Amino acid sequence: MENDIILSLEHIMKIYLNGTVANEDVSFSLRRGEVHALLGENGAGKSTLMKILYGIENPTEGKIILKGRETTIKNSKEAISMGIGMVHQHFMLVPSLTAAENIVLGAVPKKWGIFIDKRTAVKEAEEIASTYHFNINVNEKVKNLSVGLKQKVEILKALYRGAEILIMDEPTAVLTPQETDELFVQLEKLKENGHTIIFISHKLDEIKQICDRATIMRRGRSMGTYEVSKISVEEMSRLMVGSELHTELKKSDDALGEVKVRVRDLQACDPLGVHKIQGIGFDVKGGEILGIAGVEGNGQAEVVEILTGLYKNYTGQVEISGQDTAPLSVKQIRKLRLSHIPEDRMQSGCAPSLSILDNLFSNQYDGSEYSGKYMLNRERMESRAEELREEYLIKCESCRQNVGMLSGGNIQKVIAARELSTEPVIIVANQPTRGVDIGASQFIRKRLIDYRNKGAAVILVSADLSELLSLSDRIAVMYKGKITGMFSETEGLKEEVIGQYMLGILHQKEAGGVES
Repeated sequence: MENDIILSLEHIMKIYLNGTVANEDVSFSLRRGEVHALLGENGAGKSTLMKILYGIENPTEGKIILKGRETTIKNSKEAISMGIGMVHQHFMLVPSLTAAENIVLGAVPKKWGIFIDKRTAVKEAEEIASTYHFNINVNEKVKNLSVGLKQKVEILKALYRGAEILIMDEPTAVLTPQETDELFVQLEKLKENGHTIIFISHKLDEIKQICDRATIMRRGRSMGTYEVSKISVEEMSRLMVGSELHTELKKSDDALGEVKVRVRDLQACDPLGVHKIQGIGFDVKGGEILGIAGVEGNGQAEVVEILTGLYKNYTGQVEISGQDTAPLSVKQIRKLRLSHIPEDRMQSGCAPSLSILDNLFSNQYDGSEYSGKYMLNRERMESRAEELREEYLIKCESCRQNVGMLSGGNIQKVIAARELSTEPVIIVANQPTRGVDIGASQFIRKRLIDYRNKGAAVILVSADLSELLSLSDRIAVMYKGKITGMFSETEGLKEEVIGQYMLGILHQKEAGGVES
């Protein structure tokens, strides 16, 4: 089997300038024509290892052996020239360009070496899409494509540049079950064509379904490489977190409280006048979780922004704890004891250049507990920050450390600690566990259940359908700004059925029936 090895990373060590050891003596090998899972908790060293492979970071020690030769990968351009491509979790596409233009971007065919040859670009894009059996209209602008088709463009972009090794970072995070199945069929075809795929995911059931081998990392070290067919999901979890993971979530059967969130005939447009929400309405009572499912871009983000006061260009009625929110600021809405875990933790969830402590108190620094007559009570804030650090299992050197230095999962824990430590009665959680490892995900999910059991009203927007099904008391499905399905019973509800509503294949009549 040694002759099948296309790439080896040998005894990789990566120590950052601040002394953080991201990778410690990690060895990792790829066989030609396999799907190889790379899994571990956030902060386990997966991202750093892949950055080294893709030329974004340089190892402190160790060797990279590519096709039998020791090599140095100085930057991403060199990685691409060596046949290594990366499909990022957040797509690196230009929305205003066509699929073909995105596919050839950076390697555009030219006439006489000067002018862009659009006809050849389209032809070559169509040829590579046909070669790999990707059904896509390459003349369509990316902004008009579904999430699944955008991902295909990303893959084709890497293949167009000659990628033999594809790094796929959380490739199913925003896909419906149907799109995930289609992706797996395409990955099998890529394998048949001799491509090698590194599959980074926290979804262990998907790893069991599609991957041949798995390398498991914990705290910067490799815990070994395993044949996926010979290792259980439970054992993978144990190797990742170092102990057995308890995944049971207990929901109380207490009677529902009063309506905390009331929405009627909500309509909203984006700045260009495009309808994003079209006449939706729902109630959320204390003591329940309303899950909202939908392919990204179907109005869920706008619903969250309207509920939290971030977006005011709407008509209809929105009430939080009985108060009309139209005239209220974000701060005034938060004073109604509403907490918000935002979708993008780096852009709107935290201030990366500020300390953990400052981020923890950014929503409550002016409260009487922490704000004196002239100055903040830093001693009390530091004491409380340490309590939250321990309670939310935040891995850091100290609360004075900048949030931006933490792993994604630990940043998410800081945000969750900030938003949930104020004893909210309404929680709006948008993708609260996206890109977060299994241990941190389970921790955050348990907190949402705890507050639901205490009587809080929770609105959970998630692309993870298994998460929605396990946490939600009711599920609303959105498609093109409308609610196409509202399910009052989640027990027995299948992901595939939700997926059909997400794609607009099915929708419920007002009377509760279903039509196609």
